[in-house]
Amino acid sequence: MTAAAIQAQDFSKSQCTAGLRAALNILDKWKASCEQACRVLRISRSTYTRASQKDSAWAVSLDADQMQRISLVLNIHAVLRLVFDNPENVYGFPSMENRNEFFNGRTPLEIMAQGDMISLYETFRRIDALRGAQW
Repeated sequence: MTAAAIQAQDFSKSQCTAGLRAALNILDKWKASCEQACRVLRISRSTYTRASQKDSAWAVSLDADQMQRISLVLNIHAVLRLVFDNPENVYGFPSMENRNEFFNGRTPLEIMAQGDMISLYETFRRIDALRGAQW
């Protein structure tokens, strides 16, 4: 989904909260630290903590950039589920050292946690290329 498409939509607080919690659940399974998750999604530590508490009454509003970051995390997860059959790779791949030229010995999670949208998007593109013609 492009930034323009996301900006054209008006997300409710419940949609933002559900997306954030889904992305944080995935990042947790990828073994991302609190700091990494906050940089990937561009959220504060307090938002991370509140979202993790599972309080059904809590809700949050997020901006288009944050929603696009959530979308990219969910899409990376979807690609990993298509490419790999075993949970060890589905959830472990983002923390595995990668010798691909783009990653240059770093893990996909390290690149995503740099915090800029370009690093997150380019990580998605590289992982998406793994699926070949599977879509």
